[in-house]
Amino acid sequence: MKLVVGLGNPGLQYAATRHNIGFMVIDRLAARLGAGAAKHMHHSLVQQAAVAGEKILLAKPQTYMNASGEAVAALLRWYRLPLFDLLVISDDMDLPVGRLRLRKTGGHGGHNGLRSIIELVGGRDFTRLRVGIGRPADCRHDPVDWVLGRFTPEEMELIAPALDAAAEAVETAVAEGIDAAMNRYNAREKV
Repeated sequence: MKLVVGLGNPGLQYAATRHNIGFMVIDRLAARLGAGAAKHMHHSLVQQAAVAGEKILLAKPQTYMNASGEAVAALLRWYRLPLFDLLVISDDMDLPVGRLRLRKTGGHGGHNGLRSIIELVGGRDFTRLRVGIGRPADCRHDPVDWVLGRFTPEEMELIAPALDAAAEAVETAVAEGIDAAMNRYNAREKV
């Protein structure tokens, strides 16, 4: 069994914001895989699906971004899953809009959701899929306002195919392994 967690903030005011790209990928995966109805458990909305015969749990923490680790740690404990069965999807300002980057392990890179997860699960050896949201052109722009802002129509033209590519990358990671997914999706200049 694999646990696939998309990071974001709950509530309509945050829907479709840059920081909620993890939720958007989970929604795309759930639709592609015909996942069951979402259940509220362990501070998350959780759906079940399967990829290549392997059961996967799709989770959207409802704890707000900075406390994502509470939900992830609770789900790992409940399902008795090791860290290597965890894949976390998050936004990344250091990647151009729509670019994907898969990694087997790593730090939080300044992302508060990943920081919370690393602290509360007691390690960093889990797969992460970062989806680029870019940085504002104006360096005086507050990063918080940027990540909590909505995509422009021009950005949405890049994000729509990126959501499909991110969903495919997760499916590939589960079905063929993380190395195959990294080789296929990290090499793409554009989605």
